[in-house]
Amino acid sequence: MALNPNKDLKKFYSIQEVAKMYDVNESLLRFWETEFPQLKPQRAGRDIRQYSKDDIKLVGVIHDLVKRRGLKLAAAREVLRKNKDGAYRSNEVLDMLKDIRVQLVEMRKNLGGIVTEYEYDLAD
Repeated sequence: MALNPNKDLKKFYSIQEVAKMYDVNESLLRFWETEFPQLKPQRAGRDIRQYSKDDIKLVGVIHDLVKRRGLKLAAAREVLRKNKDGAYRSNEVLDMLKDIRVQLVEMRKNLGGIVTEYEYDLAD
């Protein structure tokens, strides 16, 4: 999932915000921290997790590997270990394609109104 368009307004995100971005439970993010040593969000007072933009990108890659592609955790760890850059690029491409799809659906919706008006004019 792509980050909020206003992503540059914040430096850190809470575990609740990140869980919502990927539609997962906070407990799953905590579990992934134990399974993926690369995922280490900063800790604030009272041990509150603070996810940076890089942490969120990594969560996105893990989410892609485990949830979208259905890899087992060990296989996902291996992909990150052997081909971290490829995994990141693949996730970025998927996010871009999702954004393009959203734009195309919106364009189609808008064009539907235009086509309907055009067809109405032809009927007169």
